[in-house]
Parts: sequence; C-alpha cells; structure tokens
Amino acid sequence: MKKLVTSIIATTAAALGLFIAGTTSASADTTYTVKAGDSVWAISQKYDTTINHLEKINSIENHMIHPGEKLSIDGKATAKKTTTAKTTTSSTKTTTSSSSTSYTGSNLKSYVLSQMESRTGVSSSTWNTIITRESNWQPTVRNSSSGAYGLFQNMHISSGSVETQVDAAVALYNAQGMSAWAL
Repeated sequence: MKKLVTSIIATTAAALGLFIAGTTSASADTTYTVKAGDSVWAISQKYDTTINHLEKINSIENHMIHPGEKLSIDGKATAKKTTTAKTTTSSTKTTTSSSSTSYTGSNLKSYVLSQMESRTGVSSSTWNTIITRESNWQPTVRNSSSGAYGLFQNMHISSGSVETQVDAAVALYNAQGMSAWAL
C-alpha cells in the first residue's frame, strides 16, 4: 500500500511539473514560419489573434506574406521578413511580386494576383485561370444574362473599382471557398 501511495504522489508531482513547464513555455514568445498556402487570416485564426495584430507587429503590408518568413505571434520577437520574394507561375508566365501593393491602373494582373494569393492562400496561377475564364481580365465586364460583374464575375456586386472587386472576391472566398467559382 505504501508503494502505491508513493507511486501516486510521484506521478502526480511529475504531471504537475509538466503542467507548470507547459504553462511557462506558453507565455514565452511564439513565432511561426510561414508555409506555402498560408494566409495572415489563417495564421490569426490558428493563434486566436487578429489580422491587424499580426500585421502590425510583423510590419506586414497588404496581407503579403511569403513561405519561409518567421512571424512573431505575440509581438516580443523580431520578425524576419523577406522583401524581395518573387513568384513566377510557369503555366501562365505571369509574375507577381511584393511591389504590387497598390493598384496603379497599369499593374492590374500583378496587383490582383498578389492580393488574391496573399489574402486567400490560393496560388496566383489558380486565380489567373479563374479570372481569365470568368472575364478575360476585363474589370468592367458584365454578364447580360446573370448580371455577374467584374474580373471574378461576382453576383454580389454590380460595379466597383478593382480594389472593391478584390475585396468582394476575398469575402466570397472566405464564405464559400473555391466552390464560388465551381472549383
């Protein structure tokens, strides 16, 4: 009986020690290494924080993250950002880069593809295929039979700037995933 009590006490002490150690390490700074397909939104959901918090503490602009980046989750560590990341899709020869952070009128493809990839985690080549199929990259095209509008042929908007169309497409993606475009 004495051995059993000693064993229970030792096991309980060990479990308590592991619990305390786990609690201590949970309060330490957390970093996350970005993987292909990640988005700021998905990372924020995984760590129960906000997109704004992650972008602020990691100096992220326009939701643009790249595989291999180390992001601070709680703001204590210095994040390592790659600023020269460039992706070229081989099937379409379309290049997107982190310099496409704002729409200027002459960078339609690079702006839209970089925004969609960084904000949804879906590759720019997939978005290029969708937009080419839906609107042939004509931002003001309207389907006369369905009323769908713009680059993504969105049924939920009837007009809007390229930026508005991107925001609407991201919202639609977040609500329905790729099924919104029959994928």
